[in-house]
Amino acid sequence: MSFEKIIKNAYHESVRGERRGDKEEELSSLQENIRSCRRIVVPNRNQVKTAAINEVLKKFNLPLAEQLRIHTNSADLTRTPALSKALMALDICECDLVIARGRLGVPGSGSMLVLVDGKGRLLSAATSPSHVLHGKKLEEAVKDEITHALERIGFSVVE
Repeated sequence: MSFEKIIKNAYHESVRGERRGDKEEELSSLQENIRSCRRIVVPNRNQVKTAAINEVLKKFNLPLAEQLRIHTNSADLTRTPALSKALMALDICECDLVIARGRLGVPGSGSMLVLVDGKGRLLSAATSPSHVLHGKKLEEAVKDEITHALERIGFSVVE
């Protein structure tokens, strides 16, 4: 069944009050949707984030991302900066998947990395505490977040 059909079916199950959680076929379809992406973008002006994301995508045997060099500072003025960065990317380019990382919410709230499809639907996400708490280098924090976001939807490292 197509990814779009699975989403539609889940919607109708919820409307009818029949939804009882995710199904294996839904997870498989989500994974296949990500595996088949032709254009994945990372909106930012920092090549370190894109390189870290691509290092992890390669370990998971997934298509690599390209850096979408746009100014995303205005996203910090919103309530959900990471998600706002992803939506900004969708507004200016055609792509199958956006991987965006930014602040989770208010200053001090930590960071969030999101995977958003070409229709603006959130596919997965991962969060990190504030840098002052974890003390990791940016590259390490991004790798941890993208790894967690992929693992939470059933992906694993390919040996």
